Amino acid sequence: MAKKKSKKSNSNTIALNKKARHNYSLTDKFEAGMSLQGWEIKSIRDGKVNISDCYVHIKDREAYLVGAEIMPLKMASSHVVCDPTRARKLLLNRRELDRIAGAVEREGYSLIATSMYWKQCWVKLEFYLGKGKKAHDKRADVKDREWAVDKGRLMKNKNLNRD
Repeated sequence: MAKKKSKKSNSNTIALNKKARHNYSLTDKFEAGMSLQGWEIKSIRDGKVNISDCYVHIKDREAYLVGAEIMPLKMASSHVVCDPTRARKLLLNRRELDRIAGAVEREGYSLIATSMYWKQCWVKLEFYLGKGKKAHDKRADVKDREWAVDKGRLMKNKNLNRD
């Protein structure tokens, strides 16, 4: 008897912000749940999410995800008003919120969203405290990365010559 192949992938990742590590030096990692509407969950399951230009904003002792795009499905109900870029409330502990707010206000950090993923049946957002990189910092990172690749090639060639 043939087994049915499921269409689901093993990855729990919904969306990634690949530019975040290039543009910011990231320090502390946080994980937060999100307050979402029904149509947003359906769109997320369909993969219609973009978090490349979003950030986390602290307002009135609450955290909000601003700038994330969750595009509504064409089959959405007509009685529901779908705003793809609305601010979505993040669910964090008071202690975490106070720590984050202090770092943002006193130390000049930004809150950068890096990934959105499924954790069991809940949608979670991973974000970091970070500071923006200058152009020379970005060039230094590229130089270090290229040197690591070259060093690996040299070590591989050296090991091959010994054999």
